[in-house]
Amino acid sequence: MELAYIPSPSRGVLYLGPVPLRGYAFCIIIGVFVAVWLGNKRWVARGGRAGTVADISVWAVPFGLVGGRLYHVITDYELYFSEGRDWVDAFKVWEGGLGIWGAIALGAVGAWIGCRRRGIPLPAWADAVAPGIALAQAIGRWGNWFNQELYGKKTDLPWAVEITSSTDGRLPGTYHPTFLYESLWCVGVAFLVIWADRRFKLGHGRAFALYVASYCVGRFWIEYMRVDEAHHILGLRLNNWTALFVFILAVIYIVLSARKRPGREEVVEPADSDEGAAAGDLEKGAQEEDEGSESAEPSGEADAKEEKKADAAPDSGGEKKAESAEKS
Repeated sequence: MELAYIPSPSRGVLYLGPVPLRGYAFCIIIGVFVAVWLGNKRWVARGGRAGTVADISVWAVPFGLVGGRLYHVITDYELYFSEGRDWVDAFKVWEGGLGIWGAIALGAVGAWIGCRRRGIPLPAWADAVAPGIALAQAIGRWGNWFNQELYGKKTDLPWAVEITSSTDGRLPGTYHPTFLYESLWCVGVAFLVIWADRRFKLGHGRAFALYVASYCVGRFWIEYMRVDEAHHILGLRLNNWTALFVFILAVIYIVLSARKRPGREEVVEPADSDEGAAAGDLEKGAQEEDEGSESAEPSGEADAKEEKKADAAPDSGGEKKAESAEKS
């Protein structure tokens, strides 16, 4: 008999009238807000403008959600497209199933679009939001607790999580709370990146690469503890291989980037293009006005000369008439 354990919620959704309030969705939303808030503080500290992180997140977050869902559906396609399954369930994100690998990959595409529109280097923006993304993952993992999913092997440790649901092949009992392990690991990753960034003045995407590498280390051993269905390659779960591969890429990037571009970016956000265009229009208008005034002066002088000639013409005619009168 277990003396202590972490109880799972009896249900992962509450209803406010006809509106469902899902714990999984709330964890994702809160995580996004924390990531944007911390990313904005770090971006401003690096010389950027307040609000830029949120503006680019408008592109990155939707892309990330789509990418996370695609990765999950592709790697666990049998949950949606095998016999007896309903493929419509692939669109039910609130039931869980967001792969961080796909979320980061496609989210980076969305961030690249947002950065390109603002004339901002993507690596600098990624460095600013890296710790916030780790904290967002830490908060988002509690959505798995609401859904009673992604737990580890059976255990009677005091911090075991109790699983009461028996749907989708679950067996009620107490298990390793791998969602909790990953949540705590992500908090540690966030603090590691913040410390290393201050200590070594990381730039050009190296803070983000450090976040990726350190997350992969934790994900590797946590993934190894999980007991949910997964594809295996040479005895290891697919996500173990993904974590190993991404870790190597992140370390290579840190080494090569440090050699090629040491230090940090001097400017992370250039002058706003709209303000520059407006200033250019004003300057152009002023130049055209000056040119107009200059071209108007010769015209005025010419008119004055014409008036003088017109005034002189009658006088000369009068003098000629007077001379002829004297002769006669």
